[in-house]
Amino acid sequence: MDKTNKPETLGLIPTQIAWVVKDVEKSKRFFQEVFGVTNFSPIGTTRLQDYDGTYYGELADAENLVAMSYSGGTFIEIIQPVSGKSIFQDYINNNPTGGVQHIAYSTPIANLDNVISEFENKGFKIVSSFDTQIAKIVFFDTREEIGVFTEIMGITKEGEKAVQEMEIALGQQ
Repeated sequence: MDKTNKPETLGLIPTQIAWVVKDVEKSKRFFQEVFGVTNFSPIGTTRLQDYDGTYYGELADAENLVAMSYSGGTFIEIIQPVSGKSIFQDYINNNPTGGVQHIAYSTPIANLDNVISEFENKGFKIVSSFDTQIAKIVFFDTREEIGVFTEIMGITKEGEKAVQEMEIALGQQ
């Protein structure tokens, strides 16, 4: 705690809400038709093995379909597990209708080790991770405390630029 007795924020910024769903195209249409979010990225395939992805400490072989949007100052991510073991596949297996699976926070990459240490000191372990050019991403199992996983994105310099470009591009209605 600092001198004002407020808890430290660890330099984390709320960044994203992510849904894991059975049908990414159907969910994308829902956001478009019901909420007017029309600026989704094209649906892409992510392969965790391309990013040294892990699943409970083991190399991950999962594939997912993903669409992103930027709305109201927050990224919206829709994930459909396709194959392999992942926390996303686990989620849809346990929640067949889908739902909010994680909330993401971002921090500069230089602060990521500090954040990881703080989470681990509080008893949270990394359950999944992957590395991209724009961010090193780690997931902590915080379901018992808040009902969803917590994703921490350590944003690289390349990532800072990419995020600004996505905010501009996806922020266009």
